[in-house]
Amino acid sequence: MRPFLLGLTGSIGMGKSTTAEMFADAGIPVWDADKTVHDLYARGGAAVVPIAEAFPDAIKDGAVDRAALKLVLAQKKQALSRLESIVHPLTTQSRAAFVQAHSDADLIVLDIPLLFETGAQTQCDAVLVVSAPPEVQRTRVLARPGMTESQMELILARQMPDAEKRARATYVIETRSLEQTRADVRKLIAKIKESRDA
Repeated sequence: MRPFLLGLTGSIGMGKSTTAEMFADAGIPVWDADKTVHDLYARGGAAVVPIAEAFPDAIKDGAVDRAALKLVLAQKKQALSRLESIVHPLTTQSRAAFVQAHSDADLIVLDIPLLFETGAQTQCDAVLVVSAPPEVQRTRVLARPGMTESQMELILARQMPDAEKRARATYVIETRSLEQTRADVRKLIAKIKESRDA
């Protein structure tokens, strides 16, 4: 029996990374889209050469410079879709390799911030959305170093609204406290494993 693929997503400040760590702590393999992109952009990463060809100004010291890349994206209209056409196939390849490497697992979590926005939910057996009240989200995001109101608004504008994510989710976990979130993660793991044994 192949692993059950659980997509994990949630808007900025909702506690997605913390929740992903809780799955990992419980022994569940977790593929991290953000970390994958970070590795692709690093010196020697598979995205460096194609991005250098498309946007030479975005490369510094043999790696993709995120700040420089942001400038390029802001200046050129078609740049984002060009960047996505380079990065998305590489992340899809990485995800497939990860699933293959953990083919003996009951459950694999795919941690993808833009899960619905990129259509990746079609690759999952179920989707878990982590959520929190708007005031909690706001407090968490603005507590991040260097984060401003306008940056937060810009990030939220690129993400599907929380209410829509919740409506499309198979499961929702409210991340109000660490204890409660951890308990909900354990319950969900047990529930998925039980349904597979049934």
